[in-house]
Amino acid sequence: MTDFFDAVRAALLASDPDQKVSLTRQAMAKVCALKKEHVRDDFGVPTDVYAPGRPAQPELVLGGQVPKRAMGTLEGRKTMMHAIAHIEFNAINLALDAVQRFDDMPLAFYADWMRVALEEAYHFELIRAHLRHLGGEYGDYPAHNGLWEMAESTAHDVLDRMALVPRVLEARGLDVTPGIQKKFINVGDVHASTLLDIIFKDEIGHVEVGTRWFRYMCKQRQVKPTETFFHLVEKYFPKGIGGALNLDARQQAGFSEAEIKILLGE
Repeated sequence: MTDFFDAVRAALLASDPDQKVSLTRQAMAKVCALKKEHVRDDFGVPTDVYAPGRPAQPELVLGGQVPKRAMGTLEGRKTMMHAIAHIEFNAINLALDAVQRFDDMPLAFYADWMRVALEEAYHFELIRAHLRHLGGEYGDYPAHNGLWEMAESTAHDVLDRMALVPRVLEARGLDVTPGIQKKFINVGDVHASTLLDIIFKDEIGHVEVGTRWFRYMCKQRQVKPTETFFHLVEKYFPKGIGGALNLDARQQAGFSEAEIKILLGE
């Protein structure tokens, strides 16, 4: 079992994207070695949340400093694909970090998040390949670090992590992806839209994994899921999360009717 968590931490610390993808696949192959219902004794020491492996490029900047993505130009399509590749790269680290950070969880928790990590690695490869087809490379443009900053903020509590990374930040991806796909189709890049179809379907499942384990932790702590979720949203996102909602995708990802109503302001 220790070998498994060592393998996960090696993947998390890998800075080269190809090595990270390869080590993620190797760690996934070790999931079957997990035998105890809950993991504590063999868990080991988590990697510092401030030290995930990432390449020297892209340069990390504030969200407002990320290049604008005018989709009518090749450069605009490259910057958009680069932004998506960066999200997927961060998503690999986020899933790996969930596996290696939170001990005493059921074995299914680790298996679920390793599956997510593997799918995020696949997504990264898909998007990077198309970025290369367009003449770009991952690292060519500045990128923001918002996803990982939330990982840092929630490193102290698995309930907070499950509530806020998959159910807020990744759920926003479900909201905005169809609009991005339309923009790609409008400029004739049907292949990019098709790749986002693959990612979109998988991401519904990833948000559902977060929903399921958030509710598991709420049950363990005997707190009400809906009230707890919106308390955390208010605490971490005092300005709100804003934007149009993809209600069908959110429902598929496990959002309750009560949660949807609150998100809609009803």
